[in-house]
Amino acid sequence: MSVRNAFLGLLAQKPRHGYELRAAFEAIAGGGVNWDVKPAQVYATLDRLAEAGLVVCTSDLGEGDEPGRRVYALTEAGLAALRQWFDEGVEPEHQRDEFYIKLMVALASGAGDPHRILRTQRGLIYQRLHGLTTQRNALDARVALAQVLLLDKAIMHLEADLRWLEFVEARLGDIQRQPLPAPQVRARGRPKKGS
Repeated sequence: MSVRNAFLGLLAQKPRHGYELRAAFEAIAGGGVNWDVKPAQVYATLDRLAEAGLVVCTSDLGEGDEPGRRVYALTEAGLAALRQWFDEGVEPEHQRDEFYIKLMVALASGAGDPHRILRTQRGLIYQRLHGLTTQRNALDARVALAQVLLLDKAIMHLEADLRWLEFVEARLGDIQRQPLPAPQVRARGRPKKGS
């Protein structure tokens, strides 16, 4: 998800300063434990949005002894960008999987034990599954249904990952007997004259 677009949406709700924007984002994401956005990322993103003309920066007087803060508000161009984001689908990234690459590199290089790699990954997934289930069970669906549904989605993905690991482990021998994909070697330099 684009944090940039989420910020546009939160600014469509009301103008905010950076700290308030970060807190609103984490509240929607289910807390910093689910999606931690660093303060530097918040302000760098706001600066880029302002440079693109999607938000404008104003100042307020602050409260008490607190110095003025930069308050950001959405522009018409920002609202148009937000609406465009709402109209587009979100591309899942299931094929860019670090674990898959790790397993294939272990098989190609012979430097890693694929069975051990699978066991280690399974253990990690079970830990994450336990943590997310505990987090979900601590929520009251009558007041936090959105977060419950987000955690349910994450839990279902982890359960699917466990099933996939079982398929891979059952077929590991077949994978090892097949030749691994080899890169195409291309000639370097300029083509010869007349080619």
